[in-house]
Amino acid sequence: MFERHRGGENALLVQLQIGSEESGEPDEFKELVESAGVKVIEFISGSRHRPDPKYFVGKGKAEEIQQTVIECEADVVIFDHALSPAQERNLERELKCKVVDRTGLILDIFAQRARSFEGKLQVELAQLKHLSTRLIRGWTHLERQKGGIGLRGPGETQLETDRRLLNDRIKHINKRLEKVQKQRQQGRRSRKRAEIPTVSLVGYTNAGKSTLFNTMTGATVYAEDQLFATLDPTLRRVEIADAGPIVLADTVGFIRQLPHDLVAAFRSTLEETQQAHLLLHVIDASHPDRKDRIDQVNLVLAEIEADDIHQIEIYNKIDLLDDVEPHVDYDENGRAKRIWLSSKTGNGIDLVIESLKEFFGQEFVHCWVKLKPSDAKMRARFYELGVVVGESDPEDGGFLIEVSMQKHRLEEIVPNQSYILEASSAG
Repeated sequence: MFERHRGGENALLVQLQIGSEESGEPDEFKELVESAGVKVIEFISGSRHRPDPKYFVGKGKAEEIQQTVIECEADVVIFDHALSPAQERNLERELKCKVVDRTGLILDIFAQRARSFEGKLQVELAQLKHLSTRLIRGWTHLERQKGGIGLRGPGETQLETDRRLLNDRIKHINKRLEKVQKQRQQGRRSRKRAEIPTVSLVGYTNAGKSTLFNTMTGATVYAEDQLFATLDPTLRRVEIADAGPIVLADTVGFIRQLPHDLVAAFRSTLEETQQAHLLLHVIDASHPDRKDRIDQVNLVLAEIEADDIHQIEIYNKIDLLDDVEPHVDYDENGRAKRIWLSSKTGNGIDLVIESLKEFFGQEFVHCWVKLKPSDAKMRARFYELGVVVGESDPEDGGFLIEVSMQKHRLEEIVPNQSYILEASSAG
């Protein structure tokens, strides 16, 4: 039996063109592998009309890979494709070394990058679901029947025991994630009651979302020039002049062929995107395949039912382009459609702030509200919403409060318009 995969090993990469499907990006594939801490020693490409049911690559290509594994002394062969459990087992028997498919590779990277309690649970859940179809790979003892007092039921095989324990662990993780999800829902309900809109940063991995998030909020979220530098969602409150507060959410980056198990496991995290009032779609403007990456992000947004939320495209990294200055492209309604900027240098960030002000500042008012001494509950409501700018004490013992908020919300709280003084539109 061969040794299992460990970080730091030498990897042979395999990427095929299958039929008329677009092949993956070799550079992105190599970057993914290097992100997992594995050294790339050889790259094999090819094409097929359709995947081979037994080896995926076909018998002849499998023999070529086997010969290269021997010559290069590769420890692991990594495919830029999703392999079936049977294909993985057959390839491992043929190549006499560990085989990892694209799904297993991305899961491994996520496992290394997860930092929060919720993130680790989500990654483990995705790994266990992936493993559940591959329990018998490389383990000859799973075919033997074992019984014993206090161990397992009569006649239960080792495979059945492993599957039962794995299912128990999946149920346990789901219960713990449900608790975390309830906490998130409470936070969202609080923001909804306060009518604080959420703006979610989405985009292809390594497009610069976390750098933009740090620049806009002053946060210190981990941001590096690598795939999946950050997994765990981070939320920060940002005050937009004449538009009130918003909550900016930094989310996990997307990628081509993102494993469905990961999308399902991170669904609670992606709810920050589903519940957002606006999406800032961050795009690497310097990437040659940016159009394809935009399409890949929109596919995932459709999968999580967030494709109907209004988007503003943020074309980032213009510092890597020639003769491109920060600017805004507007749609036929005069709203910001694309913003060109560099989150690294900060050039163009003011355009994002201005666009957010225009988007959320409609029907926004800044005024004074004069309340009677008996209106203490109304005063408390203004403070609860966090819209009070200042307050003074009139001689009649009432309250004179300066507020900045949405006009319709002000009218809901103060039905008598005579209470409102010096009202002026700030939108």
